Amino acid sequence: MKIIPHYNTTGDIVNLKTSRKNHIEDIKQKSSTTDKVTGNFADLLTKSLDDVNNLELKSTDLANQMAVNPDSVDMHDVLIAAEQAEMAVLLTKGIIDRVIRSYKEITSIR
Repeated sequence: MKIIPHYNTTGDIVNLKTSRKNHIEDIKQKSSTTDKVTGNFADLLTKSLDDVNNLELKSTDLANQMAVNPDSVDMHDVLIAAEQAEMAVLLTKGIIDRVIRSYKEITSIR
């Protein structure tokens, strides 16, 4: 196993290798889905989460650019990107909380 020192690492994405069959697989690695609706829902969910992640990364990049070179970016753009990312994360969290609550209600019905 090759260990990379901390000063040679860059970025936020880390590729992990699954060593056991019980590990969670990447959604994009699954090649075939048996149901067309399930595949479309999985694609929609993955795309939505990627969009939220991209908003967060854009906000982080603008904030970093503002810290490094304040004249290159407008403060209003930084604040707008930060608020968009925060609203997207809060909306996603709210949806996930409601889905979990609904699942618990469905499983508790007797």
